[in-house]
Amino acid sequence: MRHQKHEDKIHGKHRYLSRFQNYLGEFVYGGIDGSVTTFAVVSGSAGANLESSIIIILGFANLIADGFAMSIGSYLSTKSEKENYLKHKAIEYWEVDNLPEKEREEIREIYASKGFKGELLEKVVDVITEDKDRWVDIMMKEELEMAEETKSPFKMGAITFLSFILLGFIPLLIYVIDYINPLESNLFLTSSILTGCCFVGIGFLKSVVTSTGKIKSVIETLLLGGAAATLSYYVGHFLEKMIT
Repeated sequence: MRHQKHEDKIHGKHRYLSRFQNYLGEFVYGGIDGSVTTFAVVSGSAGANLESSIIIILGFANLIADGFAMSIGSYLSTKSEKENYLKHKAIEYWEVDNLPEKEREEIREIYASKGFKGELLEKVVDVITEDKDRWVDIMMKEELEMAEETKSPFKMGAITFLSFILLGFIPLLIYVIDYINPLESNLFLTSSILTGCCFVGIGFLKSVVTSTGKIKSVIETLLLGGAAATLSYYVGHFLEKMIT
């Protein structure tokens, strides 16, 4: 049990996140894009001194349009990977059926390059080539260096969109609350604090996905998000001064 926990820690597997581990990466990167781009819109609008209602309109337009575009991109990318894998797998099956000696020799060359030789090499070749599925699987991994994508394209796209919307809404939250019930507070400052907390959470989850240091990942996410927001703020401020 202790050994398994150690292995899981090394490979980035977490007991409480294991149910979502396969799609955690999509959730994290969708959330990063959603929160950063929406906060950039909010920052640029705040720099241009736009009204809260306009910020809400621009923010939601960005959320829906960019979130949908990103989810479609994720869906199509995953679908294309699966289709490409299946196409090459079908070709390998055809070659095994119609060019068995050539394919057998390729297996021999692959394992000879790994240091197998003599009787042991021939035994390895025999074991692999006695089962067609195993044979093709080895050819896909060793010759073509292709691994089968097991994730659902639909789930990939859906989780990316959901994450983009949920975390991308955080920079807009205080503006929506203010629109419903006017507040006596600095809306942009409050939005910045809420988004900063969001960046911290995303940075932590990113460290889980990439198996990197938590503090480094959090700081990196904060810096990148802050840089995008600062740039947008001053661009908005500059354009507002130049146009008006």
